[in-house]
Amino acid sequence: MSSDSVSGGAGTKRPLIITLAVVGAVALIVGILWFAGAAPSFLDAGSHVKGSGNHVYRGAAGVVVGIAALAGAWFMNKRSAR
Repeated sequence: MSSDSVSGGAGTKRPLIITLAVVGAVALIVGILWFAGAAPSFLDAGSHVKGSGNHVYRGAAGVVVGIAALAGAWFMNKRSAR
């Protein structure tokens, strides 16, 4: 019996790994843009107080989420390679 025929094989996790990697890369890019103050205006649409320093918190959250998602994708890819 091959590992591909067993439920939960490496092939079933591939879409999740790709999704985590894409979300992680986008979150890192957006986090860096927030730190730089160059985030697109539609990302600041929910902020009613302009210039209050919220971009630092949003940038930090974006970077943390991006690192966590990329680490999750790396860890799942490493485990599925076994």
